[in-house]
Amino acid sequence: MASFKIEGGHQLKGTITPQGAKNEALQVICAVLLTAEKVVINNIPDIIDVNKLIFILGELGVKIEKLSSNSYSFQSDEINLEYLESAEFKRDGSSLRGSIMIVGPLLARFGKGYIPRPGGDKIGRRRLDTHFEGFINLGAKFRYNREEYFYGVETDTGLVGTDMLLDEASVTGTANIVMAAVLAKGTTTIYNAACEPYLQQLCKMLNSMGAKITGVGSNLLTIEGVEELGGCEHRILPDMIEIGSWVGMAAMTKSELTIKDVSWKDLGQIPNVFRKLGIKLERRDDDIYIPAQESYEIQNYIDGSVLTVADAPWPGFTPDLLSIVLVVATQAKGTVLIHQKMFESRLFFVDKLIDMGAKVILCDPHRATVIGHDRQSQLKATKMTSPDIRAGISLLIAALSAKGTSIIHNIEQIDRGYERIVERLQSIGAKIERIE
Repeated sequence: MASFKIEGGHQLKGTITPQGAKNEALQVICAVLLTAEKVVINNIPDIIDVNKLIFILGELGVKIEKLSSNSYSFQSDEINLEYLESAEFKRDGSSLRGSIMIVGPLLARFGKGYIPRPGGDKIGRRRLDTHFEGFINLGAKFRYNREEYFYGVETDTGLVGTDMLLDEASVTGTANIVMAAVLAKGTTTIYNAACEPYLQQLCKMLNSMGAKITGVGSNLLTIEGVEELGGCEHRILPDMIEIGSWVGMAAMTKSELTIKDVSWKDLGQIPNVFRKLGIKLERRDDDIYIPAQESYEIQNYIDGSVLTVADAPWPGFTPDLLSIVLVVATQAKGTVLIHQKMFESRLFFVDKLIDMGAKVILCDPHRATVIGHDRQSQLKATKMTSPDIRAGISLLIAALSAKGTSIIHNIEQIDRGYERIVERLQSIGAKIERIE
C-alpha cells in the first residue's frame, strides 16, 4: 500500500491542465456496448476506476486498442455473455461502482444484463433502485440473488418505450435508463432526469451514433427507439471536480495558478461558489487564472446571515466539491455552514482536519460549520488516511498548505480519481512524493 509524503507551506506557481472527466468516462465507455461498430473516445483519464472498467469490457470480449495515452478505440462485435455469470466477473464488477452502467446497454442489445453489487467510495448509502425500476418500466424482468449479492435483468421480447418519472435525479441511473431506451421499441420519456454536463455528453454521443434523444440539458428527455446504433468519435469534457480541486489548492497555498481549457460553459455554479468564499478567479479565454491571494473572506448573505454551501442536482453545486470547499474555508476569514445532503458519511473526514488545527464543528452526519482562521493559525502537518477520493484530495490540499511534513496513507483512493497527480503537482512546485 502506497502513501504520499508532503512537505507543506510552499507556494505553487504555473499551469495545470485538467484530465478528462472521470464521471463522463464511466458512462460513455459503457455506451460502446450498444453497437458492433468501432467507437473512438478521446481524453480518457488514466485513473484506476476507468482502467478497471476498460479491463472489464476487455474480459467481456470488447476489442480495445490504445491509440495514444488518453485515446482508445472499442469494438463490441463479439461479446462473451458467459463472462457475466463467471466468478471472475463477480469479483471484477464488485470493485467498481461504475460497472453498474454496463447493464443498460447489455439489456438493450442482448436482452440480459447482470451485475454484482458494486463497490466504490464508502460515503453512505448509494441505492440502485432508480436503475432497476427504469429497466422494469421498459419491460425487463428483475431478479436478485441475496446469497451472492448478484442482480440481473432480462427480457425475452425486447424492451418497449414508456413514460417514467424517476424517484430521484440519479446521474448514473438516468444514464443507464437512457442507454437501455435508445434501442427499445417506441418512445420513452424520462421526467426528473439528471441533466449534468456528463449526461448531456452521453446523449450527444448516442445521437451521433444514430439515437434520437431530445430535451438534452433539461430534466425531461424524450427517446425515440431505433433499430441499431453505429460507430462514432467522441471527446470527453475536462473534469470539473479536478478543476475545482485546483482552484481550492491555489487558494489554500496562496499560489498563482492557471488552469487550462476548463470548458467554462460546463462549470455551472463552481466559479460562483468559490467567489462566495472570497477567492479571486478570472476567465481568460477558456482558462481560469487565479492570482496569489494573501487572504480571502467568506461573503455572508445580504441580510448578514452565515453563508450555507449545499449540494444539489445539476445545475446546483456538485456534492463532489463540498469536501474541497470545507478545507478551503478553514483558512478563510469568516464562517460557513457546509450542508452535504446527498451522502451521510462524506463529512466524517473532518476529524483529520481538526487534528491539524482546523476549527470545524460537525453538527451531524450532513452538516459542518467551519470557522476560518483567516491565516492567523496555519494547519499543522500530521499522519492521516484517505477514506474516499474527494476527502483524499481535500486532505492532500490541507497537507500542501500545512506547516511541516504530512503522510497520507491509502492513496489508492486518490489514484482512483486523479491522473498522475504526483508528477503534475511537482511540475507546479509542490513538495510531494509517493512512498511504498
